[in-house]
Amino acid sequence: MDIKKLVNEMTLEEKAGMCSGKDFWHLKSVERLQIPEVMVSDGPHGLRKQADAEEGDHLGINDSITAVCFPAGCAVASSFDRDLIRSMGETIGEECQAENVSVVLGPAVNIKRSPLCGRNFEYLSEDPYLAGEMAASYINGVQSRDVGVSIKHFALNNQEHERMSGSSEADERTIREIYFPAFETAVKKADPWTVMCSYNRINGTFASENEWLLTKVLRDEWGFKGYVMSDWGAVNDRVKGLEAGMDLEMPASGGDNDRLIVEAVKNGTLPEEKLDLAVERILNILFAYEEKKRGGVFDRAKDHKKAAEIAEECMVLLKNEESILPLPKKEKVAFIGEFAEKPRFQGGGSSHINCFAISDTLSPAREMGEILYAKGFPADRDEENEKDFEEALKCARKAERVVVFAGLPDSFESEGYDRSHMRLPECQNKLIEKILEVNPRVAVVLHNGAPVEMPWASRVQGILEAYLCGEAVGTALARVLFGEANPSGHLAETFPLRLEDTPCYPYFPGKRGKAYYAEGIFTGYRYYEKKGMEVLFPFGHGLSYTDFEIGNMKIERKGQKDTDPVTVLADVTNTGSRAGKAVVQLYVSDRTDTEVRPEKELKGFVKVLLSPGEKKTVRMELDQRSFAYYSTELSDWFAPEGEYVVRLGFSSADIRAEQAITLEAGKKLPFQVDPTTTVGELMEHPELKSMIEEKVMPILAVFGGGEDTDAAKEAVSREMAEAMVRYMPIRSLRSFTNATNEELLKLCGELNAALK
Repeated sequence: MDIKKLVNEMTLEEKAGMCSGKDFWHLKSVERLQIPEVMVSDGPHGLRKQADAEEGDHLGINDSITAVCFPAGCAVASSFDRDLIRSMGETIGEECQAENVSVVLGPAVNIKRSPLCGRNFEYLSEDPYLAGEMAASYINGVQSRDVGVSIKHFALNNQEHERMSGSSEADERTIREIYFPAFETAVKKADPWTVMCSYNRINGTFASENEWLLTKVLRDEWGFKGYVMSDWGAVNDRVKGLEAGMDLEMPASGGDNDRLIVEAVKNGTLPEEKLDLAVERILNILFAYEEKKRGGVFDRAKDHKKAAEIAEECMVLLKNEESILPLPKKEKVAFIGEFAEKPRFQGGGSSHINCFAISDTLSPAREMGEILYAKGFPADRDEENEKDFEEALKCARKAERVVVFAGLPDSFESEGYDRSHMRLPECQNKLIEKILEVNPRVAVVLHNGAPVEMPWASRVQGILEAYLCGEAVGTALARVLFGEANPSGHLAETFPLRLEDTPCYPYFPGKRGKAYYAEGIFTGYRYYEKKGMEVLFPFGHGLSYTDFEIGNMKIERKGQKDTDPVTVLADVTNTGSRAGKAVVQLYVSDRTDTEVRPEKELKGFVKVLLSPGEKKTVRMELDQRSFAYYSTELSDWFAPEGEYVVRLGFSSADIRAEQAITLEAGKKLPFQVDPTTTVGELMEHPELKSMIEEKVMPILAVFGGGEDTDAAKEAVSREMAEAMVRYMPIRSLRSFTNATNEELLKLCGELNAALK
């Protein structure tokens, strides 16, 4: 298909029309040129295809076709399993082919800046490396089936409050290190067909008309080749958006914005070449799907079973004292909480799936062991009922172990609004406390899309985080609880002790249309570790029904330069009595003290299946970016010369092996000496050391200390003098020495000459 020729044959009105939807879910056709109509659909953990475009919506209000709901982003990211999420993507891609959907809207990779964000259940992680790796694998899975994705929401859409108009205020280093990398990795490793720009402004400019975002970064720097579509209703100024690189407006605009495009081309304010380029991008993707469209069968029963298998890999065992889990099949076990029979397994809004089948936990569990059940509290609201409480306590007294099925009702977290707190419904906390008084053998299962406070965490013996694990959660949960499946999930986000501990607590969600990202690069574990703060459960944490060890760590290198690849190897051994999967995490710490940086950052992970007693060697690769931070001085990534520590562990707080390495930097930070440069900066510069000793130190002899015979006073005097010298600008030397302005300017010139 010669796309350029096709575009040349289109009228101006037809080209403008291709840049907006036909209706809520379809792109326009041009029958005379055999350009077909194609459909896009909400995702990302299942199809929310709405057959009736006229009754379509983007908020999960109206009905959609029956489909399979897979685990949400919060859950599947916790699998730390690239192959698993790719497999899920492949299945969703096949479903799209069967339902004639050209692009599925997802994955959603916005960073979990605050636990309160109403859409966190859909997002992947607080960590940009993990989010990027998992997103790329998902995209490669979907697109291997000749169906596209729309990775979203680009960018800095980290809250629902004022998301359609508010401005995310962040410095460039923060944007580059935290909020861009998931998108960047996905673009470079998976080549998504489309990118969805977000509603919000970024430092005052709407994402939908931000040329730096959509063209300079996304296309020129990262090499994105597809088209950019708007989030539904995100267009502010259509012509400015087209100029900036926002190709497709969704949904339909009733022709108003199409007419504005035509008018702008005719009056010369919009070059027609810009319009042609947008149409080319749209048609390239449209025909990439159309030419390989094959239809097929959406086998819902088969995919439901797969959803259960995926869910087993996502659940995170947070606590397991005295081996309360797995449950023995010969003991009486009390299941308490309505979530046991009415599980919450997905979030509200545009990702809400009309499910093919929903499996509860109670039914399969009764086939595995002796289960007593009491409702205790409702799953859909915070309501205390004395009769239900009494029945639950009676049940708990009869049982040898108790499993409480707790979680957040649908109304507590959804697209469209943020949570106001991190608490579970009070009726749940109250009943858990009462149950502990009559039976100490208690485990809690959580159904939630984001962290919650757990005032009872130190007193219960077990906690299993089931997140929102899709429509087959009940089957998967029963298998995990009874040990037929071994939990292997690890937290993709930190669980803080309380809301007030979170990094952005003082600034979230912002005021008067602005969200200030004042915590900078210190999101999630980066913040808690830098502050030395205790958390409820750290990033990367996850237990198993078996035990693992890491040993024999080795680092292989072919050179010392920052551009030379680094290979990290280690042996992982299953030291327990049953098969299980270990998640080995690799963190890098910068010890050069060149810039303010986190204590460590995730730069690699691998999941490995091990039989009892089995040992396998894992291998991870590090590149220059693994050691670098974003330097605004260089407008590039920079790995300073010096020492780094490579660490291996099972969570950010559970490091089992580490080794130090030294890098030789391939580039240097710019350094220009002028009268405002401090003496300390000069003394720390390796290329100027000898010259400083020769030229500057004699001038500073006046600061050598006094004649005080009191040793303590002399030490203070000397320390004060050294501090004054260290932070003194060159220009100030004229005030404390005999040096003239001319001599100091000459000194600056000599130092700059030495640098060259």
